[in-house]
Amino acid sequence: MATESIVENTCYYNENVTFFYRMVNKTISTGWNTRDYVVIGLGLTVCVIVLLANLLVMIAIFMNRRFHFPIYYLLGNMAAADLFAGIAYTNLMLHTGPWTRTLTKEQWYIRGALIDISLTASVANLLAVAVERHQTIITMQLHSTMPKRRVVLLIVCIWAIGIIMGLVPTLWNCECDLKDCSTLAPLYSRRFLIFWAVLNLLTFFVMVAVYTRIFIYVKNQSKNTSQQVTEIRQQTVVNLMKTISMVLGAFVICWTPGLVTLLLDGLLGKESHANRYEKYCLFIAECNSLVNPIIYSLRDNEMRRTFKWILCSLCRRGAHPQRQLSLVTRGTSLREEKLGSGLKSEAEALC
Repeated sequence: MATESIVENTCYYNENVTFFYRMVNKTISTGWNTRDYVVIGLGLTVCVIVLLANLLVMIAIFMNRRFHFPIYYLLGNMAAADLFAGIAYTNLMLHTGPWTRTLTKEQWYIRGALIDISLTASVANLLAVAVERHQTIITMQLHSTMPKRRVVLLIVCIWAIGIIMGLVPTLWNCECDLKDCSTLAPLYSRRFLIFWAVLNLLTFFVMVAVYTRIFIYVKNQSKNTSQQVTEIRQQTVVNLMKTISMVLGAFVICWTPGLVTLLLDGLLGKESHANRYEKYCLFIAECNSLVNPIIYSLRDNEMRRTFKWILCSLCRRGAHPQRQLSLVTRGTSLREEKLGSGLKSEAEALC
């Protein structure tokens, strides 16, 4: 009994990554096969698209003064988080398969930490956007009155939380308890995976609650408004329903498979057979960084016009960017003036 206790309390700090993979019966490819090439090729392709799409969103928000409001600052930060996710996944693709054998434990932890940081920041941004939209719509404002300092503080907090969550596994690991090792991430503690999965699922439910309250409030307001603006309010409700469906639908589709797989791995260990679904869940989660810019940015007409201006500017190197942007903005203002009351613009902004 004493001998067993000593073995259980032994820490394996000097062992390499391969040792922990062997302990959970997770194989590391010794050579390249067709599956490895397909996974890495497809993964890198998605990473490139994620990087370009989110970089385009950040440039658009920076260049167009119409986007210099709290909601767009948060969207820009979310694009930055998704851009970081693209970098993290690129690093993963270049250090997976047979390359895993060459990693030191420090490099392996960094590989996982980059993904944890990016995903935490992305989810936190989604929640921040939901809260900002809730505050704005409840107070019936076009844009939030949140001071820029507070927005900056919020963004700093988002990244601080992401970094903390990325560092937790380096301390909360299974190097001193091999029975607690995860089959998906062999150096991670199964208890950490349970904590991580439950935390993200709770965040998901909070987002559902926030957006549900927004929908109910807007629906009730549309019934109490005057006949003159009823049609616009109804349009707002319809657009809001579409936005909610896209946001929650994308979140569920992209995150639930991975979260459930992590939770099962944490609860059941080897009996969960989580390794069978690891690659698929990781790819779907990666796609979430591509879906976010589409949902929050491409539904905005002004954002689409700015995208078009940026792409046209790249094609016409001799053009004057600031002059072209001012023309785009001026044209937009003229079109908005023709709408009369401007309620339609407000309805679009609320969504």
